[in-house]
Amino acid sequence: MAPEESQSDSVIALARGIHILRDDLRYAFSRSGGPGGQNVNKLNTRAELRVSVSDIVGMNNAALDRLRTGAGRRLTKNDEIVIHAESSRSQLDNKNECLRRLRNLVTRAAIAPKPRKKKKPTKAMIERRLKKKRRQSEKKTRRSHPSHDEQ
Repeated sequence: MAPEESQSDSVIALARGIHILRDDLRYAFSRSGGPGGQNVNKLNTRAELRVSVSDIVGMNNAALDRLRTGAGRRLTKNDEIVIHAESSRSQLDNKNECLRRLRNLVTRAAIAPKPRKKKKPTKAMIERRLKKKRRQSEKKTRRSHPSHDEQ
């Protein structure tokens, strides 16, 4: 039950203007680790989602580069993003959690960072900095020992 599915069941919306075909999402299921008794030992509830970056439609090259950077260790040499989820005891919940994490990743990558604007310091700001430096210097000078002044 994915929250943002488009009108066609074969297309899944990842972010505004960005989507992927359902067939391009590859899921695999395995047994979860850790404690949990019979549920862990018998059921394949851990979900793994694999998505090729090139299959994501609607992102420009800069956004795709940000996506690759944001994916970090989840990006394979084959340019695939691998996402794991095993927090729930339900296979469907873990599958939806993988999709939610992919949407998060894509949404963050789609937003271009604001360019930094260089600013010239104001005259008052420069004057305050120099005044503080002078005060600090005088303080250090007053701390000096009289024996050092004689030499």
